[in-house]
Order: sequence, then structure tokens, then C-alpha cells
Amino acid sequence: MTIENFRSKEISWLSFNDRVLQEASRKNVPLIERIKFLGIYSNNMDEFFRVRVAVLKRIVQLDKNTVFEGGAPKDILKDIHNEVIRQSRKFAKTYDDIIEGLQEEGIYLINETDLTEDQGNFVKKYFQKKVRGNLMPIIISKKRELPDLSDNGIYLGVYLQELLNGKDHYALIEIPSSLDRFVLLPSNDGKKYVMLLDDVIRYELKDIFYMFKFDRISAFTFKLTRDAELDINDDISESYVKKISKGLERRKEASPVRFVHDKNMPDEMLSLLLKKLDYTTEDAVIRGGRYHNFKDFIDFPKFGAKNLTYDSLPTIYHKQIQPQTSLFKIITKRDVLLHYPYHSFSHFIDFLREASIDPYVRDIKITIYRVAKNSAVMKALRNAARNGKQVVAVMELQARFDEKANISYANKLKEAGVKVIFGVPGLKVHSKLCLVTRKEKSNLVCYAGVGTGNFNEDSANIFADHFLLTRHVGIAKEVSSVFEFFSKNYNIPTFEHLLVSPFILRGTIENYIRKEMEYASKGKKAYIYIKVNNLVDYDLIQLLYEAKKAGVEVILNVRGMFSLVSEFDKPENAIESFGLIDQFLEHSRILVFCNGGDEKVYISSADFMTRNLDRRIEVACPIYNKELKKEILTMLDMQRKDNCSSRILNNAMDNTLRGKKSDEPEFRAQLEFYKWLRDK
Repeated sequence: MTIENFRSKEISWLSFNDRVLQEASRKNVPLIERIKFLGIYSNNMDEFFRVRVAVLKRIVQLDKNTVFEGGAPKDILKDIHNEVIRQSRKFAKTYDDIIEGLQEEGIYLINETDLTEDQGNFVKKYFQKKVRGNLMPIIISKKRELPDLSDNGIYLGVYLQELLNGKDHYALIEIPSSLDRFVLLPSNDGKKYVMLLDDVIRYELKDIFYMFKFDRISAFTFKLTRDAELDINDDISESYVKKISKGLERRKEASPVRFVHDKNMPDEMLSLLLKKLDYTTEDAVIRGGRYHNFKDFIDFPKFGAKNLTYDSLPTIYHKQIQPQTSLFKIITKRDVLLHYPYHSFSHFIDFLREASIDPYVRDIKITIYRVAKNSAVMKALRNAARNGKQVVAVMELQARFDEKANISYANKLKEAGVKVIFGVPGLKVHSKLCLVTRKEKSNLVCYAGVGTGNFNEDSANIFADHFLLTRHVGIAKEVSSVFEFFSKNYNIPTFEHLLVSPFILRGTIENYIRKEMEYASKGKKAYIYIKVNNLVDYDLIQLLYEAKKAGVEVILNVRGMFSLVSEFDKPENAIESFGLIDQFLEHSRILVFCNGGDEKVYISSADFMTRNLDRRIEVACPIYNKELKKEILTMLDMQRKDNCSSRILNNAMDNTLRGKKSDEPEFRAQLEFYKWLRDK
């Protein structure tokens, strides 16, 4: 059973990832950027299987008759399988097309059969020096169980044949993740030659298995994806860190949810592997090409002509932030709104650095969800504690796939004297908050930072997000109240400025939508503009349908999952819905309500998902400054006009590009907003 006018979020997510794949197939996207989009697509798909498919499989195992808004889990799994197979074929065709395009540019991705004598000698030396010592083959025995194979690791299934006596031997080699996946080969003809590490190993297979008798030896790539959901027990005698650590250990042994293999793998080897991995006929077994883990293609070497990559956009330094000027003085004069990746993330690092050494700063508080691998944010916090500041870091240990890194950082912060709070029982902390308290004259003044994205300088170069720095007394006081709640979970604060889940965010959004319906009923202008990553909450979707039928103009800018059916009613009630996939990942969440002409504009950490609204600490912050409002609204308007990278989210989910009219120039919103900020 499927509820009318509500689409499964899993199927809508696959449609989103198809938009990413569509970018990889577009001829007007630079070739190396296209191959990066294949990497992004592959990485997305891995996570989808590790999480969403894994959850559906659990539900099916527990209760085969379960039905929820998107349909029966068993039916959704079948639809997922069919769609993944379709996209896999599209992926293979796109890959072949890109490889052909690279060859036209003098860049060749070659395998072990294509090497010249000089290149072969180079590969032998490279293998001996860097690869051989990292390879530890596992012999597959029909009697012996397989050891636990790495989740999302790449393996070569090695097939050794003795033709005379008909004996076959099988082995596994894990391709080392510690080594570069791409090897640049020497060339004397002016062309560029690249070889995958997989093929370097294939070239030297005989050297690895020299002690075996065989007439033929070959290798076939495969990988498996495991259930990545952590099962956290309820033993109150265990620390939260220990529970997460145990969950991470169990993840290594979790059930497989997908097995992708080279379509040329011998049937006997495939059957043996599936049997040892306890795969059933219902599980996702996908025939693929020669290579897997295309997420590594995100780091494909950048060389060749300039037209093979996007033009780099020099970072814009915020016009208000002058060198050698205190950021506290700047924020005192006016709120500062940073737009990443257009503005430099270094401004926030400078803010923390200044706070860490300013003799008048008393304390620094921050929420941490995901940080960079070598995080300057973490260094600044540790330095602040060493300088005698009271530093509090609210660490979310259940930031999926960053759990281990966050435990490590938590320990380092504690060693430096930082007070670390591990979230709130039963609620994941996803809000992006920072608070600095400073003594000025005889008063304590609070400076607050509220954002839509993580405090992560790596992702800030790719993710399009917004971050507000303000001294607004009401906002700063309420940010302080949220941090107080982290320490005293029983003390639920009240809010007049911030919208905080799970307390008032959902209810306030619903009230704002209903107010727009009231304005429309009185013949007044009424509109709602929502920009989020995911829109899948059933109740909010039904309310948006009501608003549109009541005469409210509803504009939806959704990058990812989209369970709303835009053409839910008669044609005049169709909801304008689109999604943008371009050079940067659109990650910000923005809410705009006409409010009778006095527009309300919020930046938020929350998507329109039930978990974000009801089971997470999320914060939406109002933008009060008129000029900063204009910046946000200008960007939203530009994205609405985009005729290069915007897809229409229609009922067919065919990701039709919103093309330009014949007399209309190309308008690429991300590039235009960059120019607007730069020239402003």
C-alpha cells in the first residue's frame, strides 16, 4: 500500500543520485569534473546501501507486513534493485564515454595488457617498492570460513587454473586503501598515461603466487557493502564512548547489503563467495564492470588542458573583515554573514584564534558534528583551553562514519583541558553553534555564531553553506540557553528568536505556513520559499499541499530526497519544485515567509525530515539585518533563474533540465552569485 501524493524517500533519493550521474554524462561539464561526479555518485550509492537499504532489510526481517508512507519495505527494496540496475548501465556507458573523451585529450587510462616495455619495467619497480609489502592474500578454502571482509574495501578475486588435472584455486587480495589508486606512468610521446592500482597488482599476480602450480591466473574485482547502522545498547553502566566504540566494532561484522562484482567473474567463484558471505537470492548482487569503488575517482589526477576542469574561483575575503582588525569590533558594528565556499573559512578560524588569545574572552562553546581531518578548529579550541579559557565542546559521537574520528578528537580536547559533552540522551546534536563570552568594561558580552554547515574547513571548500556571526542580544542569549540545555537536559529553555527542535521548530514552521494561508484568503500576497537538502516529512508535505490550494505561492528548492509530488492536484496547483546540482554541493537550508510583506528569513541546520524536526537538536536562526536578508534573497532568486544546472522535480522524476529560452543567455546561479559577492 502506498499513500497517495507521497513518494518513498528511498526512491526519491535514487532520483537525486541520478541527477549527480546526469552531471557526469553532460558534454558541457569539463571531462575531469565529469569523472569526479562519477566518484561522488559512487560514494553516495555506497552510503545509501550502508544506511537506507540496511534499515529496510532490518524492517523486512522483523516484520514482513510493515507498511509506512512510502509503501511496503519489501516492495521498495525491489524498486531499489531495479533502479540501481538501470543506473548501473547508465554509469557504465557514461564511464566509457568519459574515457573516450580523455583519450581525445591525450589522456589514457590503460590496464596491464597495454604497457610498453619501459612502462612494464616501471610498473615492476613500483610494485616491488610500494605495493608488494602491502598485499596479504587470503586462500579461499571450501572448508574454512572467510575472515571478515572490509566494508567498502576493494578486493581482487584471484582464479588460478591447472589445465591438465583440472584443479582450480581461489584467493582474495584486498587492494590497499593506504596507497594512491592512480599511478602515473612514464611517457615519451607527449601523452599522459594513468594506471589503476588494481591493474598494477594484476600485472604482477604471478610474482605473488609463484609458489602455486598454475597454467592461467586472472583476477576479478568485487566489493561488498555492510549494514552501517550502529546498535547502541542500553547498559547505563557503560560510558557513551564505550558504547559507540563497541558499535563500531560490530559494524565490521555487520550483514552485507550489496555485493558488486566484475560481470566476467567465473560462476564457480561467484557462487563460492556468495555462499561464504551468506548471501541469499533476495540480496542485492550486482553485475558491474572491471573496476569498483569509483569514489576514488573524486581524486582523479588533474592534468591536461585548462578546459578539463572548472575554472578555480579565488576565495573572496569578506568586505567588512579588514586585516589586523579585531573581529569582535567588526561584529559589534554589524552582523557578519559568511557564504561558503565563496567566502574564506579562514575568517572563522581567525575568530576562534582571536578568542583563544584575547585576554578579555572568558569562555568558548561550540557544537561539533564533523570536522576536517587536520582540523584547525580543534587546534584553536585546544589552544584556547591551554590559554586558560573555559572551553566547552558538545561532540556528537553518532555523526555517521565520523564516529571514530570524533572519539579521537574528544580525547585530544579533554587532554588539553576542554570540557567535552557527548550530546543529549535520545537526541542527536546536529545544530551548528558557537558562542564566545567576553568581558567588556564591567559587562559580559556574548558573540554568537549560527550556521547551516559543519565547522569543517575541508567541506567548506565544496559545500555551499551560510554562517552568521552576531552580537544580537536576543539571539546570543538563546544560543547560550541551548548550550545550557546540553549541560542540564531537564531545563528546557524558551525561545523568541531561534527556532529549535525538537521544541518549537516544527510547530513554528507549521504556524508560519498557516499564516500565509490566512494572508492568501484575504487576497494579500502570500508565498513560501523553502531551500533544503531533503523534504520527506509527511505532515509538512500535506500542509504545503493545503497552502498551495489556498492560493499561497510555494517554491521548493530541494537538492536531495523529495517525497512531495509537485503535480499533486489540478495543473494550476502544481508546486514549483527544482533542485540544483553544480560545481558546489548545495547544503544550506533556508526558510522564507512573505509574512504580509515583512519577510521572515531563517538559515537552518535542519532538513524537512521527521528525524531532524523531532529527534535532533537543530537550530534555525532569523536574519534581521536588511542587507544580509538581501544577500540571501538574491542568492535564492538566482537559483530560481538558473538555466544551466537546475532540474525540474516533476512527477516523472526524469530530472529534466530547466533549459534556457532561445533568446535567453546562460545563467549559472553559483557562478553568478560568486560574481555578485565579489563585485558587491
